[in-house]
Amino acid sequence: MLPRELQILKSHGSQYIRNLADVRLPDTFRGRPEISGNITIEQAQELENLCPVGAINHSPEVSLDMGKCLFCKECQFKQPDLIKFTADYKIATNNRADLIIKAGDRNPTPFRHNLVREEIGKMFGRALKLRQISAGGDNTCEMELNAAGNVNFDMGRFGIEFHASPRHCDGIVITGPVTQNMEKALQLCYDAVPSPKIIILAGVDAISGGLFADNEAVKRSFIDNHTIDLYVPGNPIHPLTFINGIYRMLFDKV
Repeated sequence: MLPRELQILKSHGSQYIRNLADVRLPDTFRGRPEISGNITIEQAQELENLCPVGAINHSPEVSLDMGKCLFCKECQFKQPDLIKFTADYKIATNNRADLIIKAGDRNPTPFRHNLVREEIGKMFGRALKLRQISAGGDNTCEMELNAAGNVNFDMGRFGIEFHASPRHCDGIVITGPVTQNMEKALQLCYDAVPSPKIIILAGVDAISGGLFADNEAVKRSFIDNHTIDLYVPGNPIHPLTFINGIYRMLFDKV
């Protein structure tokens, strides 16, 4: 007879996701949006007025910016025949412009390997140690980043881990819109990371400021003055989006 602990493990089944690049998420997942090519300017304007963060634009062409999008699906609820959020979680990219989805575009989110700095692949391909900085975040993206290392996703299998000390890290992962009271702390932490170093923006707040973009308490000069190596959209992000984005950056795959 199996010991009680082994019986419990057996009853749980396998929680380990073997292939993180080929996961079938439920249709309710809020991943890469698609806009119908038949949408009119008037319909796009209606959705633009509905969006609380200005992620939808009708001019010069109809588009949705995943770097601003809250993934609230209010636009889909309003016009389900014209816009929908798919289960595609591979939406991280290293080019800010590629987060903008245009009407009629159903291609996967591209990743520009020609933009990846040469030292990233040479120095961090076997191990990547990161320092996460919550620059005014609400703890949602932070929780998902923690989940990226759990038994389900286990990003540590690729040598990707979070460390407490920036002096032992290869880069930083920023969450939150970057508030004024975190600006100096963010810069100090970044300066403590040895060069060459990576900057990753995780979540809509970090990418664009999100709901807080125009708030007087937000100061994004650090973001504006540094090169960003990876944008991970979502509100909050999903561990699969984060891991696959880093994997593409490091290994030129997935």
